[in-house]
Amino acid sequence: MTNVSDIIVVGGGIGGLAAALSIQETGKSVAIFEQAPEFGEVGAGIQLAPNALEVLDRLGVKEEILKYAVLPKRLVLKDVYTAKELATLDLGEGFQKEFGQPYIVLHRSDLHRVLYEACQKSSNIKFFTNQTIQTAEQNGDTVTIVNQNGETFSAEAVIGADGVKSNMRKQLIDDKPVNSAYVAYRGTIPIEEVSTNANLDLDDVIMWIGPNLHMVQYPVRRGELYNQVVVFKSYDATVEDWGTPEEMARRFENCHPKVENALTYINRQFRWQMYDREPIDNWTTGKITLLGDSGHAMLQYLAQGGVQALEDAFVLGEKLKEHNSYEEAFNAYQEIRIPRSAMVQGSARRWGEIIHAEDPTALALRNFIFENHKPTDYKVVDFLYGYFKKNYQRVNC
Repeated sequence: MTNVSDIIVVGGGIGGLAAALSIQETGKSVAIFEQAPEFGEVGAGIQLAPNALEVLDRLGVKEEILKYAVLPKRLVLKDVYTAKELATLDLGEGFQKEFGQPYIVLHRSDLHRVLYEACQKSSNIKFFTNQTIQTAEQNGDTVTIVNQNGETFSAEAVIGADGVKSNMRKQLIDDKPVNSAYVAYRGTIPIEEVSTNANLDLDDVIMWIGPNLHMVQYPVRRGELYNQVVVFKSYDATVEDWGTPEEMARRFENCHPKVENALTYINRQFRWQMYDREPIDNWTTGKITLLGDSGHAMLQYLAQGGVQALEDAFVLGEKLKEHNSYEEAFNAYQEIRIPRSAMVQGSARRWGEIIHAEDPTALALRNFIFENHKPTDYKVVDFLYGYFKKNYQRVNC
């Protein structure tokens, strides 16, 4: 058994790296155990709202991240069949004044790389790869993790940031991810491939919505790439091979020509079947606690999954500074984070039901509400983006 650090973080994704940065500010050493052969991020674009930017600012990486980001002018909801704008949210000066930070979009790999490089600069953080951590056991003042080869590593405490299929969560509860029946196809393409013939709104984040489907588009990496995410409900999510390209074509029949054109750029080889978790009322046992998707995996509809992991990381670091024992710090951390993340989990599900509505009456009512929303009325998103304004003194930007 090897004692590797004060705290072990299981999982080297966005949440795990941010947690390590936050924890090392307390003076404690951190070891990050990652399942993959090397640290990196798959996927495509990510949207980061002001509550994420505030955390990144406090962790000292915001300015570096902005080098790779795009600051969109608006969030736009469009009808997938008619291309009619149903609602918009202005992201300009008024928005930034209201929430203290901008709204940005970027490639997930750029965000991950900046966090990883920041961790590499800290003498208090070290890295382990090819590590699938199976279990964790507590014995007195030590927590010991066991990997896929039976090797053991110990620390004073363990943070489980190992994703929606978390093994660390199993230390607390034997529940299963919840199948949403929705699947996502996503990827980026060089902007020049689409900008000349697709008549794209390159200044906006666009969500095309319709019954049981939606598509999101926005530029990333300083405007060099165009990110597209296609999401739809499978006709039968009980079979193993659900959410096929054939189902995609069937769902998107008769959509607007702009959407039809966008679908031709979607890579059909990779799909992400979408799962979330039911909220639970405890993330902690002794000196083990959860963070990010391991604690509160959520559907992507509010673009808050990674953002909530960043909030977790910040609050965890704050509570470790405030309390002398891990047990006290972890309980104080989850007292704040469980209600907050559970609310966002539930809100993501409800937003999905709204944008994917089928019933004609529900659609008419929804569209009426959307069309009467003012682009500068930020009250509708304050519950998400105003979190730091309400709970923490702002960083001077």
